[in-house]
Parts: sequence; C-alpha cells; structure tokens
Amino acid sequence: MEAASCSAAPVGNGAVGSQRDLALIPERLQRREQERQLELEKRKQKRQDQEVEEEKSDFFAAAFSRERAAVEKLLESGESAEGLEEAAARLQGLQKLLNDSVLFLAAYDLRQGQEALARLQAALAERRQELQPKKRFAFKSRKKDAAAAPKGDAAPGAPPPASPPPLKEEGGLGSSWVCGFSNLESQVLEKRAEELHQRDVLLTELSNCTVKLYGNPNTLRLTKARNCTVLCGPVSTSVFLENCSDCMLTVACQQLRIHSTRNTRIFLQVISRAIVEDCHGIQLAPYTWSYPGIDKDFEDSGLDRSKNNWNDVDDFNWLVRGVASPNWSILPEEERMIH
Repeated sequence: MEAASCSAAPVGNGAVGSQRDLALIPERLQRREQERQLELEKRKQKRQDQEVEEEKSDFFAAAFSRERAAVEKLLESGESAEGLEEAAARLQGLQKLLNDSVLFLAAYDLRQGQEALARLQAALAERRQELQPKKRFAFKSRKKDAAAAPKGDAAPGAPPPASPPPLKEEGGLGSSWVCGFSNLESQVLEKRAEELHQRDVLLTELSNCTVKLYGNPNTLRLTKARNCTVLCGPVSTSVFLENCSDCMLTVACQQLRIHSTRNTRIFLQVISRAIVEDCHGIQLAPYTWSYPGIDKDFEDSGLDRSKNNWNDVDDFNWLVRGVASPNWSILPEEERMIH
C-alpha cells in the first residue's frame, strides 16, 4: 500500500503541470498570431510607401521632362526678351519641382536633375547675352558722338575724358542681365537691391576683396577668387563656386554647386542638397547674415526660409557609403563668426 501511495504522487504533479502548459498554449498562439499580423501590416505599409514613392518619382520624371523640353524650346527659338523671360519663369518652376521632390528622389535622379538645371541656366544666361550686342553698340555710339564735340573744343594738351565708371565696375560682363565685379584687388565692393533684383551676378578674378550684395539676384557665380569675403542676400535659383581658395561666402539659394575650390567657409541656406566636386577644406554652417530689407528679398526670391539643408552634401568624389567625406566638414560653432 505504501509503494502504491508513493508512486501516485508524481503522476498527480505531472498532470497539474500538463494542465498548466495546456492553459498557456492559447496565450502563446495568440501572441504569435499578433506578431505575425503586425509583421504582415509592416510589410503591407512598406509596399504601399514604395508604391507611393514610385508614383511620385514617375510623376516627377514626366513633369520634369515636359517642362525641360518647354524651356529648351523657348531657348532655341527665343528671339525676344519676352520669350527669355517666359523661359526664366518656367525654369524657376522647374527648380521648385526639383526642390519639392528631394525627399523621395534617388541620389542619381537628383544629381541628373541638378545638372540639367545648371545647363539650362547657363544656356539662358548665354541667350540673354546674345540679345545685347545691338543695344551696347548703340549706347557706345551715342557716348562717342557726345564726347566728340567737347574734344574738338578742348584746349591743346587737355587730357581725354575718363571712361564711364559703370564699364569698369561691370568688368566687361557683356549683358544688361549680368552684373558684378572682376579683376579687382583689395577693395570693398557693394551692390544694392535695385541693381541686383533678378539679375545674374558674376564675380571673377577678385583678390583680397569684400563684396556685399544687398538684394535678390537670380543667380550668383563666383570664380577665381582668392582670400575674399562675399556676403549675399537670397538668390532665387543657383549659386556656383569654381576655382576659389581661402574665401568666405554667406548665401541663401535653391541650389549650390562648388567645383575645384579649397579652404573655403560657407554660411548657407539651401533648399536642395549642395554638391561639391574636386574640392578640399570646405566648411559649412547655417546662414546667419542679416541686413535691412532682407525679409522682402526673401519674399521676392521665393525661397522657403523654413527649409535648410546646409549640412546635407553630395560629394561627387566620395562614394564610400557610411564614411564621411574628407573634403568637407561642419564648421565648429565657436568659429561661426562673419567678419
């Protein structure tokens, strides 16, 4: 009897354990089913997001291609200022389309779009210059005729009249749409809003100069500058730096492209990702320059002041994923002073 009693106890404990395990099975199954459903929902959402991005990319590609073709047609056939102004307006719309699509575009597509815009902007500037020679020739003729009479009446040995200052200031840039400075050294140079509004600004071959541009240009190109400081108001479209060294630039723009430039600080507000190529020692910080009237200049430029991708950069010479480019860096906060 004792043996039977002893052997019966373990059986009873095993039955209780089995019942407890059986009671836990529905809970485990339920939890596993919840996890499975959650995973399915995540996959479904991911597919939907991917489909939305593909739809957005397809829409962008079609719209960009259509507008680009329209701008190219206007540039090819445009024989009047009105036609070029329509091309400029559509080009700004094209820039806005690209900026609004930055978040979902692949890096390759974004780069192709930026390069296409740069080509169109250069073609627009060239077409504007082509329309100018007749006007400049007439202006020179009038000046020459006006100067001829005083010269005949002047006393023998009197010095000839000086050349008009604007020609020296403009640096022979060749177009009423283009303004700026060139071939100057150790000077403080300024232009005001009425001189800059929606014009293309070219600064070239400057050394040890400080340039202050109070206004809203259409584009800004800085080339072959050495040890210069350039302070610029909001630029409606693109800014290009090329072959510059030891400079400081502060600018707000839709697009920034830097080529063959070294040891340069840029205080930046930019809508799309900035591009650097063949550069070294580029340092970036947020745009902080201010002057009376800057709010209106931002309004006129069409830039969204709430968007700033100043530290989001594509380096065309650095394709190593997950490793920071050695060609550009963030300017430390304690060094962010504009002189």
